[in-house]
Amino acid sequence: MIEPDVVVVASGPGPAVAVPRRGTVIAADGGLERAGELGLEVDVVVGDLDSVSSAALARAETAGTRIVRHPVAKDATDLELALDEAAALGARRVLVIASAGGRLDHLAASLLLLGAERYAALELDALVGYAVVAVVRGERTLRGDPGDLVTLLPLGGVAKGVTTSGLEYPLAGETLSSGTTRGVSNVFLAGEAHVSVESGVLLAIRPGAAQGSLP
Repeated sequence: MIEPDVVVVASGPGPAVAVPRRGTVIAADGGLERAGELGLEVDVVVGDLDSVSSAALARAETAGTRIVRHPVAKDATDLELALDEAAALGARRVLVIASAGGRLDHLAASLLLLGAERYAALELDALVGYAVVAVVRGERTLRGDPGDLVTLLPLGGVAKGVTTSGLEYPLAGETLSSGTTRGVSNVFLAGEAHVSVESGVLLAIRPGAAQGSLP
């Protein structure tokens, strides 16, 4: 797990996970109330503000939180707008906290969003429910416990030259195409695993990783 300089909190229910309390906190609309549940002080609220209570919004305004209001009829989700805000603030390492429940289309869109080319300069991790998700561009070191599961999924097309170390089923310069299950359910051999990709983008998903201490 990266040490983020920006934490983006999306709306929706989720577990009481431990979150690094450093850097700027951006709430995507109803993420303002989720942030409060996690004990995070929000610096910026972004969105059309249709899923946050008026009471929570009033408290945020009184506390000096910056409110960036967008129209309801917009072409991007609140999470996308919040990530754009993080990039505009000059973030380099971003942690997204999202819900694993709610609408399946929103969840799928959010995971795809993490691999968007315009966020290529960001080192991105996400807590989705209890799952820890890392975006792999170039190379990443993943942390876990021996026996932990990790799945590698290509985003936005073909991932070429995928090489791993520290996993039970190693990949050596392999190609993972969209729709393949080749990278599903690999296993940590020790406390660290290394993943590199020559071209393309991967999501490294560690289901249940946040139920204990965060890696």
